[in-house]
This record gives sequence, C-alpha cells and structure tokens, in this order.
Amino acid sequence: MEISSRYNHKEIEPKILKKWLESTLFKATKSKQPAYSIVIPPPNVTGILHMGHALNNTIQDILIRYKRMQGYQALWMPGTDHAGIATQNVVEKKLAKQGLKKEDIGREEFLKQLWAWRDQYGSTIIDQLKKLGSSCDWSRTRFTMDEGYSKAVTRVFVELWKKKLIYQGDYIINWCPRCKTALSDEEAPHQQREGSLYYIKYPIKGSDDFVVVATTRPETMLGDTAVAINPKDKRYKSILGQTIILPLTGREIKVISDEFVDPGFGTGAVKVTPAHDPNDFEIGQRHKLPSVLVMSPDGSMNENAAGYQGMDRFEAREAILQELTKQKLLEKTEPHSYSVGQCYRCDTLVEPYLSRQWFVKMKPLAKPAIKAVKNGEIKFHPSRWTKVYLNWMENIRDWCISRQIWWGHRIPIYYCRDCQKEVIAAEVKPKKCRQCGSTNLWQDENVLDTWFSSWLWPFATFGWPEKSSKKELDYFYPTDVLVTAPEIIFFWVARMIMAGFEFTGKKPFSDVFIHGTVRDKTGKKMSKSLGNTIDPLGVIDNFGADALRFSITLCAASGSDVYLSDEKFLVGRNFCNKIWNSVRFIFLKIEQANFKIDDLENVEKAAVDKWILDKLSEAIDEISASLDKYRLNDAAKKIYDFFWHDFCDWYIEIIKDDFNLTRAKVSLKVLLSAMKLLHPIMPFITEEVFSLIKQNTNLSLDESIVVSSWSKPDKKISQKEIIEIQTLVATIKEIRNIKAILGITTKKTVLEARASDNRLSFLKENQAWLKRLTFSESIEFKNAAGAEKLSRVLYDSGLWEINLAVKDIEKSNFVAALSKKIESKTVVLTKIQKRLASEQFRKNAPLDKVQEAETAVTDLLTEVNRIKDLKNAFN
Repeated sequence: MEISSRYNHKEIEPKILKKWLESTLFKATKSKQPAYSIVIPPPNVTGILHMGHALNNTIQDILIRYKRMQGYQALWMPGTDHAGIATQNVVEKKLAKQGLKKEDIGREEFLKQLWAWRDQYGSTIIDQLKKLGSSCDWSRTRFTMDEGYSKAVTRVFVELWKKKLIYQGDYIINWCPRCKTALSDEEAPHQQREGSLYYIKYPIKGSDDFVVVATTRPETMLGDTAVAINPKDKRYKSILGQTIILPLTGREIKVISDEFVDPGFGTGAVKVTPAHDPNDFEIGQRHKLPSVLVMSPDGSMNENAAGYQGMDRFEAREAILQELTKQKLLEKTEPHSYSVGQCYRCDTLVEPYLSRQWFVKMKPLAKPAIKAVKNGEIKFHPSRWTKVYLNWMENIRDWCISRQIWWGHRIPIYYCRDCQKEVIAAEVKPKKCRQCGSTNLWQDENVLDTWFSSWLWPFATFGWPEKSSKKELDYFYPTDVLVTAPEIIFFWVARMIMAGFEFTGKKPFSDVFIHGTVRDKTGKKMSKSLGNTIDPLGVIDNFGADALRFSITLCAASGSDVYLSDEKFLVGRNFCNKIWNSVRFIFLKIEQANFKIDDLENVEKAAVDKWILDKLSEAIDEISASLDKYRLNDAAKKIYDFFWHDFCDWYIEIIKDDFNLTRAKVSLKVLLSAMKLLHPIMPFITEEVFSLIKQNTNLSLDESIVVSSWSKPDKKISQKEIIEIQTLVATIKEIRNIKAILGITTKKTVLEARASDNRLSFLKENQAWLKRLTFSESIEFKNAAGAEKLSRVLYDSGLWEINLAVKDIEKSNFVAALSKKIESKTVVLTKIQKRLASEQFRKNAPLDKVQEAETAVTDLLTEVNRIKDLKNAFN
C-alpha cells in the first residue's frame, strides 16, 4: 500500500468534494427512517463566504452529518435569498459605470439585467459553501424568487389581506435617501453619534418675546406645525395657545401641550414636525396637526422648504444655521450625543419620513409564537435568548413590508385606472375591475420587504402551498433546529415562528441554536470597515477546510463569541497531520507483519487493549451527549483529547514495540470509530482515512463514511480488567510531571516501586513500556509486605508506591530549585488574583478572558501545592 508521507489537503479535499457532489450521498427523501431536517439561513446572492458563514454552516453540517450517521433521513435544505436592496445596489453600480441610472433603461430592462446578474454570480456563495464541506441536498437548492416560492409569497399576502391583517397608511417610517426605500426598525440599527443641540428663538406673534426650542435637526424646522410644552411645566403656562411665527418661513403655528414632552430636554419647549419625527407624528395625530413634508426621497429639500429647495439635507442645515445666526435667532449651540439610525446596507443616515406604506398587523400573529416559547414547545439555546425574544415579541410593532425598489416580489395589489375605486389583492392579475368592468388595471409599484419572503422559508422551501408537496412537508416539517446568529432573532427567527403557526398551524422548528459573534483576537467584531476580517477561503487554501472547521468549532463554546486569529487554525492543521501520521504508522506495521484483516474481533485482548477500547466507549458516550446538547466545542475537545492523547500518545506508544494481530485489529477498530466520531467536524480527512481502511483491508464497509453508522460504545468491558492500566498510565504521567518540575525530563533515572506480589507481577510484565515512557534506566521492585519501606514516597497511586532516584545530583539542589519555582509561580498567581478582584476587569473584560483567568488561578494553585509537596519530600 502507498500512503503519502504527509497530509496534503490541497489534493485530498477537492478529490473528496468531487466524489460527494457526483454521488447522491447528501440526498434526502421520504422513507421509513425518522426524519431530521434543517433549513439553511439563506445567504444573499450578493454574498461571499465570510467567517460568520463558516461558523454558522459548520455547526449545521456537524448536526446533519451526525444525525445522518445515526440513521435519520437527514435533510439540509439549501438556498439563497434575493436580497432586494443589496442586489439592486450591485446592478445599479454596474449601470453607473456606463453613465446610466435604472430609470434610463426602465423597470423591465433593469429586471432583465438583475436576473442576468443573478444567473451569473448568484451561485458564488453556494460554490464556496461546498468547498467548506457543507453536505446540503444540493438538488433541492431554492431561491426566494423562484417560481414556486413566489407563489407562496403571493398566497401569504392575499391570505393576510383577506384576514384584514394587511393595511396601507401614511406613517413615519425609516427612509434611506441613498437606497430610496423604506426600512424596518431592524434594518436601521441605531448608533450613538456626537452632534450638536441647536437652541433657536421662535418669535411670539404680536410680541417681542421668543420661545426657545432645542433641536438636533434644524433643517426639519421648515416643516414644523406646532411648538409643544408639557402641561405640568409652569414656565410656559402663560403662552399656551399663543401663535408662534416659524422662523425663515413666516408661517404661523400654535403652542400646544402634550404629556409626551420632556421638560428636562433642552428648554422644555420642543418643535413639532409630524412629517419628520415618529414622536412628533404621534403628537400630530393626537392634536390633528397638519403634516408638512420638506424633503424629497433623495434627501434633498423640496418645494415646501422655502428658499432651500434642491439643497441636500445637510447642506440645508448649514445654510439655515447661517441665516438664523444672521437674523440673531440662534441663541447657542451645545455638544450633544444622540442616537441615530443607519441603513444596514449602505450606512447612510436614515431619515424619519412620512410615507404611504403597506403594513402587517403583528400582535395577532405574535400570540401563538409567544405561547410556544413560554411553554417550551420551542427552545432557545443558550436559554438566555428566550428573554430577549419574548421581550421583543410582547412589545411588537406593526411591520412595514413595502419597499420602493424594483428587485423583489411585487405587491399583489391591483387598481382600476378608470373608476379608481377598486383595490384588489390577487395571486394572479384580475382580468377586469369588479366595480366598472374595466380591463385597465395596474399593479402596485412597490415590492415586498425581503424578509417577507424569507419568513416563509421553513415550509415554502418544501413546496407549500401546493397539494403535491403535502406528504413531503408532513415528513420533513416541522424542521428540527434553526442555527443562526443573534442579530437576526427579530429580522427572521421571530417572524418564521409567527408564519409557521399562522400558515401551517405548526411550529417551524423545535430548537433555535444561537451561536456567538466572530471577533478578532482583540475582541473586536470582524468587519470589512475595520479591516480585521479573516478570509475563510484563504484559510481553506492555506490550512484546509477541515482545519478551519475543527479550529472554529473548538473556539465556539456554547453561545459565546468566537475569537479568531490565523494562529488558531494551526490547531486544526496540526490535528490533521497527527491523524495522518497515526494512519501511516498503523498501516506500515500491518504491511510489515503481512496481516490480513478480515474482521476486527476474534482475538484475545490484553489489558492495554481493553483499556483503549474502554476509553473509546467513554469518548463515544461523551461526544454523543455533547452533540445532543449542542455543545459542539465540548465534542471537538473530547475527540481531540481521545485521539491525540489516549490513542496516539498512549496506546500507540505502548504497543509500537509489541505490534501483533490483536493490536492491528484493535488499532483499526479504534481508528475507524474515531474517524466516525470526528467525521461531522472534519469530513474530508475522515472520508479519506475511511477509504484507505476500505481499500487496504477485507472489511465490509459502507460506500462512504457519510452514510456509515455512528459508533456505538462497548459496555462489555469490566472496569476491574483495566484499572491497573489506568493506574499505570496515571503513574507515568505523574513521574513525567515530577521530572518536569525537577528539570530532569530526559535524564535517565531509576524507579523504585513498592507493591503487593500480584501488583508487582503486573508492573514487571509491563516494565518495558513503563521504562521507555518515563525515560528510566531501570526499575527496582520491592514487596510491600517486607520490612523494608521506601525511604521517600513521591507518588502513591493506591496500588503501588513509586520513588524516583536520580544519580549524581544533590537533593539540596532540588530543594533550592523547587523554592525558586514556588516563588516565581506565586508572583504570577498573586497578579492574576489581583486582576480578578477588580470589579472593572470583571465588568469590561470578555467572559472568556475572565474564565481564562479563573482557570489559571485554579491551575497555579494546584501546581504550587504540588511543588510544595515535592519540596517537603526532598527535605
């Protein structure tokens, strides 16, 4: 057999991926097996793979591969989202390079170019997910604007319309002047900014007096329709109801009272601009004030803005401030920190803007979705996200679902141009007006919010509402778990739960696994703007997909943020090399001995063989339990510790000079089982090793490790049979530890062992590897029943006592060296304890840094006490 001397991911991973994609290994169909399903959070067609995608999809793939090996018909549903604003921006930029705007070529031609772009580039991220090793059923790949899915979106709109849960109205919404569209609250996240508070004098009609109001947005004052005070504010009681002259316009407005006004803000008197502020809009509604819109959709001032028409909003601000100063109406300016929304796509400051939009009434939809989480029908992992979800749902606001762009699902509302009375919601365009019979109908120009299509994802991907899809929908739906990031709990998770109950009568999934945010090693969130991102495709090229997957899983403690640096991926790469070297060793030994492997049983096992099989059973139990509880990093750590340490560092080291047929079979059994345990996390190398075992033995194995059975623990091994091996391994570890503390790691030493006759026999039988693994020159055996006792006991295992004799070294030297070690480690220990005692450190440091410090204290205390014990033994 020929096995390369080094593991080359650049050769192996593409070869394995090609094999998978040409097979039907990932395909899931309705069968007698129990179903397990996950729907992928559909990446945007404009997207390219980033570390957030890598983490999210690695987690899903681990769960899918695990369940597939457990015998489930495991379906991972893939697909992409049309990403309305983002995709339209991409094609608009392409047009801009040609000196064109979308309006220049018209809606129909623009949509053709959008579809052409999608056909050419829309599958880029899907191809990148395949390189990561994602085992989706790629034959099912869906798109939120494919024909069947679009029918589902239209059906949902019409059903909600019939239930009077959709309405149209003039309300303040978040408006992006750059994208020229409405945004939901979640699409316009607020950030704290440093700005100014401007104090402006508003003249009182027929008087030389002024009312001073404070504002952060003086450009909107041109749309003021009142000045408001709090009814309990005695300072302004005398001017309530008086007429104010709006500066720069000469328009007359009234002083009104409203309990919403905060007397402590600014001067306690505030301008009311119903068309440009959500709170002012509410005040305007209560007092029946007119709404004056002073901006155009592009953020420039319109015809209502007096002499500032055509100016950009910020340009107009400066001009207005200059004129107010000139007229001595600007009393003062103060620095002021305030919260402002930004477009989630282009970072433009959003404008609160009065606009006619379409909305969904959310409170009726929220009730069953709240109940399902409260009664445990749907569980969040970690559970702390339950409170976040419920808080938002219990205070939910109506959802603005219309967008003023061209790429997306056009709102299925039709109007009659002739009688202008008919408004029809229909899945297909009506032939005529029901009022007047006219065929001159036109469709609403707006499209639906992208999230209006993606909230149907868990069931629309299965063909809902088509009757032909019912059997498959009943089999795979509800899905089992949704894996996602915390920032889209409101965007997507909550809405999917509402849609699931409303349109199918069932929950969309049972569990919601919220993973952490990917950050750099300093704790900053990875982002292009900060320039601190790590390209997962670069990591795959340099280290391999398996190395990326294993390293990122090992870092991803349940729900905690993930701190990454290039160095972290060395862990995964080195693990691949360790696996490969162990495989080469085992097959080289088998080849040298010319063993024929027809089965992995039918041999007489020694204690050390039973010991490693028992450790394997323990690993299977722990890894399975960790995966069942979504503790994926614990599973990764356990398989790493078992394979690297128990199997390679101990079992292989113990047997390498005594390799027989039993050891060959046991080694292959452990190797095969370990590869299955590791497969969900590191699919490529485990598939390659599985293939090597299949090719170079006569074992009856499955077509691929992908569809092989999950490892099962062997419960037949008695603990009495392996207790001596466990104790001997612990003894060797302790001797190594003692020698490391004493600084004589490689120096030849003499061991003195004292035990009963039967224990001495065991030690003598295994003294070859006991000497080799402790780097000892010889072992002196002494009977515990004899009169002679060891002069100094450095380690008592409970089965035997061990002393260490070191030639040509004075014990006083050891004592001095140990004293120095105690002193230096105590200094470090005190420093960390002082840091942990600081409230500021515990408050500001990332949780993993606090836990790291606490662990360091525990480890140092243990080490210091151990060194003290050694020092006492030598004194």
